[in-house]
Amino acid sequence: MLKSVELCAGAGGQALGLELAEFEHIALFENDPHACQTLRLNRPNWNVVEHDLFQDYDFSQFRGVDLLAGGLPCPPFSKAGKQLGEGDERNLFTRGVEIAELIQPKAVMFENVRGMLDRAFDDYRDYIELRLRKIGYKVSWHLLNASDFGVPQLRPRVVMVALKSTFADSFNLDFDVVKAPTVGEKLKDLMAANGWPGAEHWAQNANRIAPTLVGGSKKHGGPDLGPTRARQAWAELGVEGRTIADENPASDHTGMPRLTVRMAARIQGFPDSWDFYGRKTAAYRQVGNAFPPPVAAAVAQKICHALNKQDSVLALAG
Repeated sequence: MLKSVELCAGAGGQALGLELAEFEHIALFENDPHACQTLRLNRPNWNVVEHDLFQDYDFSQFRGVDLLAGGLPCPPFSKAGKQLGEGDERNLFTRGVEIAELIQPKAVMFENVRGMLDRAFDDYRDYIELRLRKIGYKVSWHLLNASDFGVPQLRPRVVMVALKSTFADSFNLDFDVVKAPTVGEKLKDLMAANGWPGAEHWAQNANRIAPTLVGGSKKHGGPDLGPTRARQAWAELGVEGRTIADENPASDHTGMPRLTVRMAARIQGFPDSWDFYGRKTAAYRQVGNAFPPPVAAAVAQKICHALNKQDSVLALAG
């Protein structure tokens, strides 16, 4: 089984995807205590390391691991922020590259927001590619939409994949699109769970995929579905986006229903068996900031195929 190290693991969206692609986690690094507890709650056997990546740590022990992955924080490149890019103090992308240079994995998989591909960051992407090419990697950037992987959400994400030259020719990201269900199809049973008679009508009108969930940061953002424009998009689906609900709609509910943390998790592609540690704000933030597991799994499977295929070729040649 191929082995992975993950940076900024969060609540486990990417980690779960890697697991589905049959990677074995050697270590998962995360500095948020609530997210660390979520990882431990769901996978007690995982080696969860509560650590700030800007602090000292002996990463050399992971040298040569098959995959270094990371859902690196997005504020430096987000259109919702100031787009300071590599100059932002929250930019962990460069730190991730430094760790890759140190441990020299066979493959690297870093996820970020769509803004990473903006022309404003052309020079920064060239800088990242140059550093990785110098140590033998072939680098590619991919814009992926979660809805193409069966996730009922408009969530464009950029994935940078870098493979050692030995494995690069065996890698491609050609996918068959998996049609995503509508919000109504995905959440109807939860909306009806407490006997709300309006669930059927609501589901029929919630007949599109969701806008991008916004988790917010520790400094900004509470348990809501984002800024005004995002909440308006949710309202068109019949969802009240100003707050997150503690429970599914009651039998006497009137007006637009709100999402619960579990509903939001479904929108992100998490299985219902995946629990989130902490009170509502902390739990929703973990969900909203996650990398959808089905997308992570699809990319990781392609990396797994490339690594295994080339290893088989080398074994035959030997």
